[in-house]
Amino acid sequence: MLKTLTGIAAAAALAVAGLTAAPQKAEAHCYGCAVGAGVIGGLAAGAIIGSAIAGPHYYDYGYGPGYYYAPAPAYYYGPHCWWHRHWTPYGWRAVRVCR
Repeated sequence: MLKTLTGIAAAAALAVAGLTAAPQKAEAHCYGCAVGAGVIGGLAAGAIIGSAIAGPHYYDYGYGPGYYYAPAPAYYYGPHCWWHRHWTPYGWRAVRVCR
């Protein structure tokens, strides 16, 4: 019964759509296409002009006439600190311990 009612409803919807859609002359006008073409052309022209202005940049490491090496790392032997947890009557507490 449900399939029958669904089929009848689909046929009625197609019939109504077929009756209301009157044949019309085919027209291929594009209103606003010039705007899209202008935007795409402007982006392309901007990319070309921007790359021409920027010029080629060859990435050198900037050594120049004399090479420069960074100094050796310096080690700091200051106080050695760490966090120690211990239990208090109020719960666990973290204390910083340094030597």
